[in-house]
This record gives sequence, C-alpha cells and structure tokens, in this order.
Amino acid sequence: MAGGAMTATFLAVIGGASLLAVTARRLRPSDRLPSLEGWALADRGLGPGWTWLLLGGTVYTAYTFTAVPGLAYGNGAPAFFAVPYTVIVCPLAFVLLSRLWSVARRHGYITAADFVRGRYGSPPLALVVALTGILATMPYLALQLLGIRAVLTAGGLYPHGATGDLVMVAVFAGLAVATYRHGLRAPTVISALKAAAVFVSLTAVCWLVLERFGGPGAVFDGAARALGGTDAAHSPLVLTPDQRPAYATLALGSALALLMYPHVLTAGFAADGTRTLRKVSAGLPAWTALLALFGFLGIAALAAGVRAPEGGAEAAVPMLVDRLMPGPLAGLVLGSIVVGALVPAAVMSIAAATSFVRNVYVEYVHPTATPKRQVRVAKAVSLTAKVGAVAFVFGLRDQDAINLQLLGGVWILQIFPAVAVGLYTRWLHPRALLAGWAAGMAAGTYLVVREGFSSIVPLGAGSPSVYAGVAALVLNLTVAVACTVVLARLGVPRGADATDLSSRPRAGRRPPTGANNP
Repeated sequence: MAGGAMTATFLAVIGGASLLAVTARRLRPSDRLPSLEGWALADRGLGPGWTWLLLGGTVYTAYTFTAVPGLAYGNGAPAFFAVPYTVIVCPLAFVLLSRLWSVARRHGYITAADFVRGRYGSPPLALVVALTGILATMPYLALQLLGIRAVLTAGGLYPHGATGDLVMVAVFAGLAVATYRHGLRAPTVISALKAAAVFVSLTAVCWLVLERFGGPGAVFDGAARALGGTDAAHSPLVLTPDQRPAYATLALGSALALLMYPHVLTAGFAADGTRTLRKVSAGLPAWTALLALFGFLGIAALAAGVRAPEGGAEAAVPMLVDRLMPGPLAGLVLGSIVVGALVPAAVMSIAAATSFVRNVYVEYVHPTATPKRQVRVAKAVSLTAKVGAVAFVFGLRDQDAINLQLLGGVWILQIFPAVAVGLYTRWLHPRALLAGWAAGMAAGTYLVVREGFSSIVPLGAGSPSVYAGVAALVLNLTVAVACTVVLARLGVPRGADATDLSSRPRAGRRPPTGANNP
C-alpha cells in the first residue's frame, strides 16, 4: 500500500495541476467573440516558451514515459528506437510545421483536413484525412488512461474494484471540465507543471539509481545478466543485424507519422508565428533526452530485479521508483507521470473534436453553423471523446487499446502524401491520393493483423522484418503516382487550389467562407 507521505505528495501534484487549470482563462485572455480558433488554438497566440511546453508535453505522453522503459525492460535494445525517432521529428517539425502554420494562418485553417480541402479542392480527400486522424487518435487517448492506471496501480494508489475506477475518473474529471471551459489554454498551463515535475523528478531518480548501482556500466551489466547475457556487449541490450531494418524503419515511420496526428498539429497551430515554431523545434531535443533517461530506467529496473506483472511491463519504472525512493519523492515522480498523461489527453480530445466539427459537421451536416455553435458542438464532442476513452479502458482489455494504437500509427502515416507532400507539390491527383490512401490502409491493416497485431512484419520468406507503416506508405505512394499518370493521360480534371502557395500572402486577404474569423 502507498505510504502517507507518498500519497500526500502525489495528491499535491495532482491538486496543483487542477489549480493551474482553473487559471487557464488568464493565459492570453481575449475579448474576441467565441470561435473555434480561440477555443481550440488559443487564438494562435502562444509564444516560444508556452509553445515549447505545450508541444513537448503533447508529443511526449505519459504512456511514452511508461511504455518505452517497459519495452526496454522486456526486450532490451529495440526499445531505444524512440530516441532516434524523436530526434528525426525535430528537423521535420522545423520544416513542415512552420510551412503548414503559415498556410493555415493565411487561410484560417484549423486542421490538416482544412489544408487538404483547400489545396486539392477535394471534399472526399479532406474527409478521409479527418476521419483517419480521429480514428488514430481515439485509441491513443485511451492509452493515456492506461498509463495513469499503471502508475496508480504500481504506487498502490489504485484500489481494486469500483473504488479504483472512481479514483482514476476523479483524476481525469478536473481536466475534462477545464478543457470544456477553456479549450487549449487548460493543457497549456498544465504543461508548465508537467515539465517542471518530470524534469526534476527524473533527475532525482536517475541520480539515485546511479548512486545505488555505482554508475551506468554496472546498471547495463546487471540488466544484461537479467536478460540472460554475460555482459552488456553480449545481450539483448545490443541490436542484432536482423533487428536493424525493423529498428530503422520503425524510427523513420514513427517520426513521419507523429507530425500527422491531429493533436500534434493542434499544438503547433497554436503558436504565434513560424519563427516561434522554428525555435521550439530546435529546443525539442531536451524532451528527447528526457525520454532516453526514461528508457534507461527500464534497464535499471532489470538490474534492480524488479518483477513486473505478466503483461504489465509498463509498470516496471513506477515499481522501481516505489522501491528505491523515499515516500515524498516517489509521490512526486508518480504524480508527474500522471500529470504527463493529462496534457496530451486534453489536446487529443480537442483535436479530435475540432476535426469532427470543421470537416464533418460543418462540411456535411450544418454548413451555416455560426462560430458560437461550432464551439458548442466541439466542447460536447471533446467531452464525449474523454468519456468514451474512459468507457473503453473500463470495458475492454488493455491489449485491445494497445492493438488499436499500433494500427493507428500505421493508419495515420497514410495521410502523409496528401498533407506533407501536398505542401510542396500538387502533382499528385486527389483521386490518385484517395486510391493510394485506400491501398495503404488495407495493406497496413492486413500486415499488422496477420502478424498478431505486431507492427514489425516480414515482407516475405527470408526477407528482413520492417515497420508495417513504412511498407504500407511505399505502396500508398506507388499507387498514387501510378494513378496520377493514368488520370493525367485520361485528362481527368482536378479541383482548384485555394492555398496559393506559390505566391506571397497579400495584405488584408480574408480566409475562405466557413473559417472562424473573429
């Protein structure tokens, strides 16, 4: 059971997050009329500091901080694909996010599907981009709750039965209310507490681990022996030649997919300019270093002889913290990881709601919806998404959410040609992009399901295993290019381009009809 000091510290961290959420309305207050841009993007007014906190807090989720060390605990070296993957994200964000932001700001776009709709003049293509984003986001949102539950259970803060469920709902409820009222401003202010708590607590844990074991060499040697090796150089802590293609394609594919997730784009669109986004992209490696240290703690858990429950390797680090640290510090660490789930969970629900309102509700259900009504519907959908995630976690097995999230990563990668490639060229025909998307979705889903919901798949007998998302993306692009050539020869017209990327923005240019102009 959790000690009193640990419980008190844990509750203090969670209470601090709740108090910060209450003050969210004071973050860059606006006297403008209610609009989806104001609720979902904080009026695009976040400076470098707030954007760094929000984007880092959104990209580096609580489940990342438990799943990566859990994978290191169970499988060794392959877990560290997350380090190069998040390093690759930084230059991609520097280039892609800033360019996409400038187009979105000029035309009043709020989602990636808004950009696709304007770029290609194709409502069906914009619809599949929006629905793919929502479909990939929902299991990701549920995983944040699984991360919270794993931490609470490892710390003895999750009683069995309905009482434990109520504890988790209570932790989540405050954020749900704050997000409903203040939109993106709520997770933005909480991200400041997340950064401070995680950086401080992780530094303390790593220092304590190194002091107890006598240095990183002793930690890795102990972990190697626990995994059945003789030392760190002859153990699962070192990639084998057969693992390298899977490692490389998983890192590359995950980096390309990450920037397509609606919640990451939502956090980026909230910045106040392209210069801010470039500064923030250059500063994101600080969060990557944090992730590497969490992976190291998974190795430390092996060396310490932590026995995580069967199928629950993500609890390894919380169990290590509970074993090694005094109560108050353990409560700080566990509380910081839980707060780490609240920020991305809130942004994910906002992003999913915004995509639904802009690209489904306004486009197909109520084209004349006023900005005020759009905000009202987005708030309701955001709250429904959170309730649905809670119901999903309580009603289904943990593995179901994990399986769907693995599929979500493969799915979201299939909109990369329409969004990222579309930023630089319109050569690909929108109907060809639809055909490529369908082929990639079908192939990626088949490969993952065929291998028992493993995202690492062999392409054929005797061939190396690779990330299913990259294999599906290659097929997607191949089909899109081939269909574009065929459609061009047949003279099939394409939609008009409303983005005007080839010219500079003109002063006083108004966003298109339907944009949330204040």
